[in-house]
Amino acid sequence: MASPVIGVVGYKNNGKTRLATRLLTEFTGRGLRVSTIKHTHHSVDLDRPGKDSHQHRMAGAHETVIASAKRFAILHEYRDAPELELDALLTRLATVDLVIVEGFKAHPHPKIEAHFSKSQTPLLAPHDPLIWGVVSDVELPDLRQPRFGPDAIGELCDFIAKRLELPS
Repeated sequence: MASPVIGVVGYKNNGKTRLATRLLTEFTGRGLRVSTIKHTHHSVDLDRPGKDSHQHRMAGAHETVIASAKRFAILHEYRDAPELELDALLTRLATVDLVIVEGFKAHPHPKIEAHFSKSQTPLLAPHDPLIWGVVSDVELPDLRQPRFGPDAIGELCDFIAKRLELPS
């Protein structure tokens, strides 16, 4: 069974990471098991030249697992293959109570938009019916979705939990 997903979207510098982190803290504080996926447009490199895992990757390993007593990471090399879509990434996660996805704003999954006045960017919500609500520091009178203030994390989590039918 697939884990339920809620996305956090918005333009650059609108507080997506802060919102995703606050949702994560609130939901885990409620006893839920939560995983996250963060999309970035930057290159990701979790190991360094000279390290054994880096040598494995440079020698041609398709995947390298780095494991310790505290955690493990799987480094998957695309080589000439295209970047995985969100659905494919989700299948690689263990089943949990909730997956919070930051980014992937074009993917068809339910989302919460982070939108703050200092960024002076347009709202995504009017153009995306899968944006269930908006977290903003200003009133948005023409918004059809519910608006949550920046400090209404508990209320927002209640809203998400109800919509996704999460365990209580």
